[in-house]
Amino acid sequence: MSASPGQPVVRMLGDEEGGDAVWQRVASGLPQSTLAHAPEWRTVIRRAYGHEPIYLIAEDEEGQGGVLPAFLVRRPVIGTVAASMPFLDAGGPCAGSAALAHALVERLLAEALRVNASSVDIRCAERLSLEAIPLAHKVNMSLALPGDSDRLWKQFDGSVRNQIRKAQRSGLAVEFGGAEKLDDFHRIFAARMHDLGSPVHAKRFFDAVFDAFGNRARVALIHKGSTPIGGLVALTSNDVMTVPWASCLPEYFSLCSNMLLYWETIRAACLEGHSRFDFGRSTRDSGTYRFKRQWGAVESPLYWYSISTTPHSDRPARESAAAAYLVGLWKRLPLSVTRCLGPHVRRYLIQ
Repeated sequence: MSASPGQPVVRMLGDEEGGDAVWQRVASGLPQSTLAHAPEWRTVIRRAYGHEPIYLIAEDEEGQGGVLPAFLVRRPVIGTVAASMPFLDAGGPCAGSAALAHALVERLLAEALRVNASSVDIRCAERLSLEAIPLAHKVNMSLALPGDSDRLWKQFDGSVRNQIRKAQRSGLAVEFGGAEKLDDFHRIFAARMHDLGSPVHAKRFFDAVFDAFGNRARVALIHKGSTPIGGLVALTSNDVMTVPWASCLPEYFSLCSNMLLYWETIRAACLEGHSRFDFGRSTRDSGTYRFKRQWGAVESPLYWYSISTTPHSDRPARESAAAAYLVGLWKRLPLSVTRCLGPHVRRYLIQ
């Protein structure tokens, strides 16, 4: 790309050969890059749910670069949204300067208007220079990892160590694997999402994740005897291990199954030389927030923007009311029904 004096050039990444490598080269050189900026999502989300990618790359006259990943999610009744990034905690522009970030967002807005999208939703870890006021009730939780797992163990609070020991004394054990363990994980995940009133991701979504990320994706399963009672999916990007999805069956909570599941995964991240363990997002002061804080995880802000392309739209309020209704309805449906219908609904729920 070449840039006009003083003005960044923004282009859309197509399906040209080597496009993902170009994206990776730009994104990996930027300190703000997160798992959401990994090029694999362009394949994963398009393959699993058919959403159209809008992957924007920018460069300025000084040779600095930037990227902004997004997808057009064409939803029945409530309209199309351009989302960065659907199904993930963050996204948004990742750029070498504020001017590049602004140019990327402006191009995304233009693309949304071109296809008559009703809104642009951007979730990112940095506040943007936009008039729109973001929601800021979500935070990301992460733990810095020392190079020594014994040192990590010693820095935990005594109550954390005691809960892990309780799970071990109860006969629980954790094993790691690849895509061959997805069936067990998805069965547990679907049951737990039903309890929470949330439509579950399609199994094909996780299949696509493992196909795209290869050995950078793994499943951890926790067993009581031969019975899987919980599991998580962990992905690595740069030197960070992230857990976007995790569930344990509530009837085993008293055995501290979650604690042992996470400890073994954190320990593996430490032994493999990762510098940080990313627990993912939580609502501040929620139960999941407190679970992550007990490990020593530190919060960092997330900014969720919803920019309507229609003046005076009340879309966020309408969608919030619809979501509350859906949660109550979903909990009342039989699990077999939600396992079947969930993926068809989940493809349109970008959070």
